[in-house]
Amino acid sequence: MTFPLAACAEMLWRDRPIEWRAARLNEMGFGVGLWNWPAWDLAKLEKTGATFTIMNGYLEGRLADDAGADMLLASARQTAVVGKRLGVHRLNLHGTGLGDGGIPIWKHDVVTGAMWLKARDTLMRICDLGAELGVVFTLENLNLIDHPGCPFGSTADVLALVSSINRPELRINLDLYHTQIGEGDATRWVQRCLPWIGEVQVADNPGRCEPGTGEMNYAAIARAMKAMGYSGPVGLESFAQGDEEAALAAFRTAFTV
Repeated sequence: MTFPLAACAEMLWRDRPIEWRAARLNEMGFGVGLWNWPAWDLAKLEKTGATFTIMNGYLEGRLADDAGADMLLASARQTAVVGKRLGVHRLNLHGTGLGDGGIPIWKHDVVTGAMWLKARDTLMRICDLGAELGVVFTLENLNLIDHPGCPFGSTADVLALVSSINRPELRINLDLYHTQIGEGDATRWVQRCLPWIGEVQVADNPGRCEPGTGEMNYAAIARAMKAMGYSGPVGLESFAQGDEEAALAAFRTAFTV
């Protein structure tokens, strides 16, 4: 298997306890992705023996204003402590916090130059925090159909910020589901982002289910990723169209090259 594979536990077996989901993914040989840790019993998650690959790296805050940046740094510090307890590999960020249904809490259809400068400054502070605590943060791209008004959500914006900072404490969480909706041309975006990718996340479009359920040829994308030298983690952040174990098998098949 070329890529270390993981799956978001919060999107699969949603009628089961989270610790059951983590344990089952671990049994199947997958790492485990999480979203918001306050909803879960950390002691039970620790006992699963799972490898936790990524989780939300903040509880509140945003990149592009003073008050939001201070909130983001404070909640990122708190979350990093939890991440280290679980052995999480990457702590994920967005341009702003997301509310119910993934709707941005702080919407901005126009991002000014001053906001760009502030966002870069905030992410530099995040890198300082990462260096202090020995953790890695990622910045994820989001599409504006599912997350309207989210600042710094496009693949191009995330690449611009992370590459301009160019520090090992901040990588790109390149979500190809969002890239497909926002920009398309997924393989070339992997190539452009390659030096700064911390994780590639996948789901098919439309529907946000496993590979093979939509328009994206993930087997071809996987072959291209291998050819360009990417061997890092790939995370399934999708719902299952039907049976979860069949969905995970389809994911494994697409990314075994």
